[in-house]
Amino acid sequence: MNRPYVRRMIPEPGDADREVPVNETFHEQTDDELTEKELKQVEANDQAIQTILLGLPEDIYAAVASCETA
Repeated sequence: MNRPYVRRMIPEPGDADREVPVNETFHEQTDDELTEKELKQVEANDQAIQTILLGLPEDIYAAVASCETA
């Protein structure tokens, strides 16, 4: 019913001392920047993924678990 939570990119001040000045840069949301509801959704997503992975044969689990993306 709910889609997986996707962490937002948070703007932060850029580095004025760079050769080419940058007004702002971005970083991925950290756990400290998540609301309680968002953090619960992230944890539920992680649990769902682990449950699915545990149902796989060991050799396939090892191949899938080592991937960062689909």
